[in-house]
Amino acid sequence: MSDFTEEDRRILAYLHDSVARGERYFRSKNIAEQLGLSSKQVGVRLPRLAERTDDIEIEKWGRAKSTTWRVSPG
Repeated sequence: MSDFTEEDRRILAYLHDSVARGERYFRSKNIAEQLGLSSKQVGVRLPRLAERTDDIEIEKWGRAKSTTWRVSPG
């Protein structure tokens, strides 16, 4: 995890804690609010984190006004 930025690590830690009991659905803005980041900062990172992490699964799930992400333990 040394090649992850501080923001990446914060997002991953939040997601790990949130899915400890099973899959959940998130919007970037909700993650951003919890971490003090902008929704754009989170939304840009999630697709990249989905490709680079094996311990949780991050999947683009649906799109209405904003993208919903399905996150589950790996």
